[in-house]
Amino acid sequence: MKTLKRLLVTGASGLLGFNICRLQREHWQIFGVAHSHDINSQGVVLLRADLTQWEEARRIFTVAKPHAVIHAAAASDPHFCQLNPRISFLVNVEASRNIARLCAEYGAACVFTSSDLVFDGQKAPYAEDAPVTPVSLYGEQKAKAEEVMLGLYPPTVVCRMPLMFGEPGPAAKSFLQPMMAAMREHRTLQLFVDEFRTPVCAESAVQGLMLALTLQKGGRLHLGGRERISRYGFGVLLMSHLRRFDALLVPSRQTDVKLAAPRPADVSLNSSKAFAVGYAPFSLRDSLARLFPGVNASEAD
Repeated sequence: MKTLKRLLVTGASGLLGFNICRLQREHWQIFGVAHSHDINSQGVVLLRADLTQWEEARRIFTVAKPHAVIHAAAASDPHFCQLNPRISFLVNVEASRNIARLCAEYGAACVFTSSDLVFDGQKAPYAEDAPVTPVSLYGEQKAKAEEVMLGLYPPTVVCRMPLMFGEPGPAAKSFLQPMMAAMREHRTLQLFVDEFRTPVCAESAVQGLMLALTLQKGGRLHLGGRERISRYGFGVLLMSHLRRFDALLVPSRQTDVKLAAPRPADVSLNSSKAFAVGYAPFSLRDSLARLFPGVNASEAD
């Protein structure tokens, strides 16, 4: 039997980390790092650690001895970060510093998941060499973490991720699940018509990240989808797929809703660099069809 290479996945109980573990466990020996939640993924070795603490981060590397690392752990809610700057800085920046130092020590292939929110939304679509101009504290922290990771370990591939949806992890849902719940319960869904992203399903995101691990040199790579769409547009697409034609979708504008973190208008990513090396995200319609095959109104519950 072939011995599998060892992959360390941080943030393994979150949406992206959980899906990496779920989809790659037959191809890698996976060590999933979580702070307090379970992973609930058969065949994955669970390691508990607070990655903001150097000795705890070092311990998981000592145990896993990884050939490769995907650093997906983050405080990823922009509103939480805006209201909790100290805690979120530790998670988003200091933990990344620890991971970069250890990847350098072990010589492990390293992928770091950043965000499209490092941009201000004024000059989309954004290519990898576009200046970073974050408008939120979360965006600032991810931009800083990019610099830290690449500065300490230049072979790191920084993958800027778009809005993602898919199979929920044990500790994190995507924006899809609350949308579905509101449709099922006939609650009003107030969705922005003036906020645009290039979303992908988690399955496509994982494909892109695994591709990034094979790249021969570090740098930045955008893993957006091929379609630019607003929140409202996505709601209409989801409503149509689930056949929830009684859904109460209300078009709104960013100025209609008071939120803790500022929101950029259009952080669509130009991902042509990734497309050229084999990244092939599913269309939004195909993504929903894969998530909900043969769905009807009752199955959408």
